[in-house]
Amino acid sequence: MKPNLPGAVPPDRPAGMQRLQALAHTAMAACLGVMALAVFVNVVLRYGFGSGIAASEELSRLLFVWMVFIGAAAAYPAGEHMAFTSLAGLLVRRPLAFAVLTAAVRVLVIGASAMLAWGAWLQVVVGLGSHSVVLGYSAALLPLPALLCALAIGAVALVELVQRKPLDLGHGAEVE
Repeated sequence: MKPNLPGAVPPDRPAGMQRLQALAHTAMAACLGVMALAVFVNVVLRYGFGSGIAASEELSRLLFVWMVFIGAAAAYPAGEHMAFTSLAGLLVRRPLAFAVLTAAVRVLVIGASAMLAWGAWLQVVVGLGSHSVVLGYSAALLPLPALLCALAIGAVALVELVQRKPLDLGHGAEVE
């Protein structure tokens, strides 16, 4: 039996979700690797030879934005987002109240995802008319991961709402 690693999709999730999780982790690792390499080479060139790669900063910024939103989308189905479970923990012995709270949380997540998606979509539309200064990519590529992340999290929350999946209260707590 494999240990349940942080960021891993729980074993009760479908195989397709586990494949998407592995793809997200690979994409985040690729973004991080390219960012680290680009910044390292740029630092060496700048301080060692007095020159640099102009595209390094722009590429790193774009990859960082994508990495953050890929990570946020991958963290939601794995239950890795910050959770305040003290109220839900009190209601776990009252099934109806716990079910209502669970549905309310899911509806709030769907609403927040819809607002983020709408705002990101507006920014994508604005970005279609402009390009980055150095690399020349469409400026729509910066808000696009926020749109995709919001759609992914909203879709997962909707599926969990329809399936009446209970809240995961298995989050570990660190108390100082």
